[in-house]
Amino acid sequence: MSTVAAYAAAAPKAPLERTTIERRAVGAHDVLIDIKFAGICHSDIHQVNEGWGEAIFPMVPGHEIAGVVVEVGSEVTRHAVGDHVGVGCMVDSCRECDFCRRGLEQYCANGNTMTYNGVDRRGDVTYGGYSQQIVVDENYVVRIPDSLPLDVAAPLLCAGITLYSPLKHWGVGPGKKVAIVGLGGLGHMGVKIAAALGADVTVLSQSLRKKEDGLKLGAQDYRATSDPATFTELAGKFDVIVSTVSAPLDFTSYVSLLKTDGALVNVGAPEEPVSVNLFALIGGRRTLAGSMIGGIAETQEMLDFCAEHDLGAEIELISADQINTAYERVQSSDVRYRFVIDTATI
Repeated sequence: MSTVAAYAAAAPKAPLERTTIERRAVGAHDVLIDIKFAGICHSDIHQVNEGWGEAIFPMVPGHEIAGVVVEVGSEVTRHAVGDHVGVGCMVDSCRECDFCRRGLEQYCANGNTMTYNGVDRRGDVTYGGYSQQIVVDENYVVRIPDSLPLDVAAPLLCAGITLYSPLKHWGVGPGKKVAIVGLGGLGHMGVKIAAALGADVTVLSQSLRKKEDGLKLGAQDYRATSDPATFTELAGKFDVIVSTVSAPLDFTSYVSLLKTDGALVNVGAPEEPVSVNLFALIGGRRTLAGSMIGGIAETQEMLDFCAEHDLGAEIELISADQINTAYERVQSSDVRYRFVIDTATI
């Protein structure tokens, strides 16, 4: 085992402070990664605040991890020392259920092991990327193409795959009209990826404050959801709508924007329950759906796609002592568009 520096929350809603944690020894199939950059995801804040239910403390958040391999186990074949690699939201799964065998480890029937706030098969609590190093089974580590700088690649390990997976699953491409709800850490990657897939993209945001950004990122249109005319003028327009916001919406109104057979897919996860008038779904054979990250193979596919199309995240690089301030700014929507921690400052 080794001891490394990290930033952790000691209790629910506590500020994150510098501490030390233990990492397991490198096993036969393990990879030791020097973490270079770690993205701050809104889900980190939800979990530190126990917004989604009971959590494990102390907690070291972080599931947008980019770094360099510094040691490999004796039987590792996928990665070598010096490789640029990433780790996303999970670090293990049962590997035996139908979902795992189909490359859908995120839906593992027996429960996958999350990168942090989880318990691994050895019974140890998992700690995430706000740290200097991490040890991960080679099968849950992905390659970051050399053309993607590690700092802008880090958020792709959650924000990127969280949008890529539903956009691919629901067949987004040329001729499809897509709306992205919210232009934040997730939403801005949704605009980039949907545009690169060839879709006609509209941003639906509370205000027009970020309109110029949205159009630069690849959107053809940008509408304010605070304006009732938006829902009148865009009724029945979209094949797919992806909601990235973590606040409860008037889902009935958003469903009305779908074409017949359209899908409203939620990747944002509000802490509060939501409601919808089912007649809005029945009348147009519309779908209200959800999607959670992506499998390991699809995450690699996403990274290769982003490298091919030069799609890094838009980031604000911060030092570790700015994490708590960054949390406050994320909750105030004061970031364009992802905070990334320079882990050398830990």
